[in-house]
Amino acid sequence: MYTDPISDFLTRVRNASAAGKDECVSPHSKMKVEIARILKKEGFITDYSDGQDKNGHKTLVVQLKYVGGEPSINGLERVSRPGLRLYTKSVDIPRVLNGLGIGILSTPKGLMKDRDARRQKLGGEMVCNVW
Repeated sequence: MYTDPISDFLTRVRNASAAGKDECVSPHSKMKVEIARILKKEGFITDYSDGQDKNGHKTLVVQLKYVGGEPSINGLERVSRPGLRLYTKSVDIPRVLNGLGIGILSTPKGLMKDRDARRQKLGGEMVCNVW
């Protein structure tokens, strides 16, 4: 049993990408699907879909993306965690690698990337950074 399923999902994606795997499988949740949706929209992964494991539990299958044999995800880190929640105002949202990466926030209007949250003047919990 793990206490932080989002961190487990990000670690699975990071490790599978570094190992050169084609896909990554993780237990399903709505928040993980939203993170995968943002990663696909930003071009970090090829696709994601629902699956099922041998016990009949719902899973999330993420198709990883490679550019010239190198993974498109160079870095993926969990910012806010169960032991230390980090909330930011819209004006204080940090830029990831001076705008080259993206930050994913949990806002009152759902999960969104940092640029969208700044435009809509929404703050929230910093979930992760991707570059």
